[in-house]
Amino acid sequence: MSDNGNVDVKRFSKDITVGPKSAPARSMFHAMGFSNEDLAKPLIGVASTWNEVTPCNYHLDRLAQKVKEGIREAGGTPIEFVAITVSDGIAMGTEGMRTSLVTREIIADSIEAVAIGERLDGVVTIAGCDKSLPGCAMAMARLNIPSVFVYGGSIMPGRWRGEDVTIQDVFEAVGAHAAGKLTEDELVDLELHACPGPGSCGGMYTANTMSSALEAMGLSVPGSASPPAMDDRRDQVCIDAGHLVMDCVRNNRRPSDIITKEAMENAVAVALAAGGSTNAALHLPAIAWEAGIPFDLDDIDRVSKRVPHIADMRPGGRYVMADLDKVGGVPLIMKEMLRAGLLHGDCLTVTGNTLAEDVGAAQVSENGQDIVRSTDDPIFAGGTMVILRGNLAPEGAVVKVAGVANRVHSGPARVFEIEDDAFQAVVKGRINPGDVIVIRNEGPKGGPGMREMLAVTGAVFGRGLGDSVGLITDGRFSGATHGMMVGHVAPEAAMGGPIGLIEEGDQITIDGDNQELTLHVDDAELEERRKHWQPLEPRYTKGVLAKYAKLVTSAARGAVCE
Repeated sequence: MSDNGNVDVKRFSKDITVGPKSAPARSMFHAMGFSNEDLAKPLIGVASTWNEVTPCNYHLDRLAQKVKEGIREAGGTPIEFVAITVSDGIAMGTEGMRTSLVTREIIADSIEAVAIGERLDGVVTIAGCDKSLPGCAMAMARLNIPSVFVYGGSIMPGRWRGEDVTIQDVFEAVGAHAAGKLTEDELVDLELHACPGPGSCGGMYTANTMSSALEAMGLSVPGSASPPAMDDRRDQVCIDAGHLVMDCVRNNRRPSDIITKEAMENAVAVALAAGGSTNAALHLPAIAWEAGIPFDLDDIDRVSKRVPHIADMRPGGRYVMADLDKVGGVPLIMKEMLRAGLLHGDCLTVTGNTLAEDVGAAQVSENGQDIVRSTDDPIFAGGTMVILRGNLAPEGAVVKVAGVANRVHSGPARVFEIEDDAFQAVVKGRINPGDVIVIRNEGPKGGPGMREMLAVTGAVFGRGLGDSVGLITDGRFSGATHGMMVGHVAPEAAMGGPIGLIEEGDQITIDGDNQELTLHVDDAELEERRKHWQPLEPRYTKGVLAKYAKLVTSAARGAVCE
């Protein structure tokens, strides 16, 4: 079966649906209600990360039905399946958080396995929580079959004491409660109001950062990153995605046509202009790696130096994704960036149009809003994500400077071998203004799994120390983290990185202006310390975490598995 000239629209599914040899496969399809007419059409996977473990993904089963509706309308046969997710927000600060980054690989692997195994001709992926977005995009790049990404949408902000609140406020309230600034009843009342329903965490945290980046990359329905999870417009986004994937199948438009070096630069640029999560520095290089495109921290640094911060989004700013949606969403950011020549407007998208054409057709509110500023009058002239190097991070480290008043911090090291001990030190008042908290052995291999540190950083701010301490780690941060918090320090301690040689009281300087991370200990002393250094015993010796630790690479490479 072919369509649109010589394009074989059943390029893969004919293996299991055509001819006498496929009778057993067709028989099994019939058991699930598929007709011969259904099987004569292209088979399109609808892969969602629906589950009941996180509000981010809780509603994705409903969205999957709408995607299937669109695929049927456009002449395809949808086949629904699911991949796993772990809730970062629920696992945060626990041993369970070690599995979070691992799930990015499991999601990509599982979608790849089903798509190849079931001979699918195309796929629509639907995701909500942080790792499910890049996991889906990595699978799309790896499979390189006609594909469209659908974001589940963000949660609405809660209301507490007359103000909008998000999960970020709850994490910071834990520190405030420990400092006696908030009663237990007030903390409970806040937790009851912060998350009013399904959807991903509301600020420009990791999920919204990645949904914005994937829209800028051209993998999703134009304008689809910002409508809230429970907004009726999400239904149309899903139907449109079903139509689009069939158009991609008929035109053999694949991720390799869309994910280019220039498209990756667009994704980074939009994430930085919005003050997005440092996790983009892990996920975007990983997507590029799957697509066979060289793209690393140097590329992110290069883009960061030319892209100003123009969107006033939480955690460093005032607004959440639902607010941005009201004035036009991510296309409003991209329209201003295109005007300033900061995006590659000629990049192809899943629509078959260029990015500039898609953005030009979007409805935005350019006047009377203060969420997205002109590039001529930015919040900050430089990029919001700074790549640091120095004798503490030869391969690099990442800090988000959106909303940071003081971009240089020096102080004595307070060294912790595990996140849990650092959290206890913060909530019990053992961290002082000026300190530099060092949390090591939490990297991709040493953790394993590179835990996020929102429990710690939230407690730091809750205790009123956010502007007076620094933090460095070979782990990573939630997109809700802000302040002088340096993550992804590489090489990590488990790989013999210099972060493993720091001793209590050593002076450390975090210099966001000059992009340096310096341990003020001379080379001879460091070499002597290295002679006595021993890696910690692996925390896991079997199972998924042990397997991950053996395969994972440096955070500087996106923590991909080879």
